[in-house]
Amino acid sequence: MDALRTQFGSNTPSAASTVQPRSAFASSDFETFLKMLTVQMQNQDPMNPIDSADYAVQLATFSGVEQAVRTNQLLESLQSQFGLLGMAQLAGWVGQEARAAAPVYMDGRPVTLSPNPAAAADRAVLVVTDSQGRVVSRDDIPVSAEPYEWIGTGPTGAALPVGRYTLSLESYYADDLLTTTPVEHYAPILEARGGPGGTKLILRGGIEVLATDVTALRVP
Repeated sequence: MDALRTQFGSNTPSAASTVQPRSAFASSDFETFLKMLTVQMQNQDPMNPIDSADYAVQLATFSGVEQAVRTNQLLESLQSQFGLLGMAQLAGWVGQEARAAAPVYMDGRPVTLSPNPAAAADRAVLVVTDSQGRVVSRDDIPVSAEPYEWIGTGPTGAALPVGRYTLSLESYYADDLLTTTPVEHYAPILEARGGPGGTKLILRGGIEVLATDVTALRVP
């Protein structure tokens, strides 16, 4: 009886009993609740019976928790549907080119960059780093936000090996370094893939970028 009083006591239910919809009590059905309530009535002290108002509180508590469970299930269902809707919308992106500050896959084909030098800069340097973190090229490029075609060559003018590279832009005024910023580039979208971290777009070379990080789209 003490255990039953602990489970269905006459006191107002605590916050802990209403914020755990995954607990055993919350997942039990109404028939189980009635059976437990019947046992409680059969084992109550005849000299000190439980007030009828307490039963009403217990019933209201059970109904509230059960409703919370159903609400959570509905929200999970809606979240899943919204995810599918997002994937359906992003399916139209496949085949287009996305612009994002992501690693570049260089395979000999020119890559369109979108540099953004500092406003006061009088010199811009494109810094190319390979997948091992080594700087393989530093090239002066126009101090402009206009698209720039990067052909993927090293200091000697020879083509860089096929692979992934990270591009950054150093903005200078005279000899003073003003900023170092990542460089956005365009790459074809091969696939849209959902996941717990959000929808990812798969670019050429297997480069992954979150859909929310894409700043522009264009038709190739």
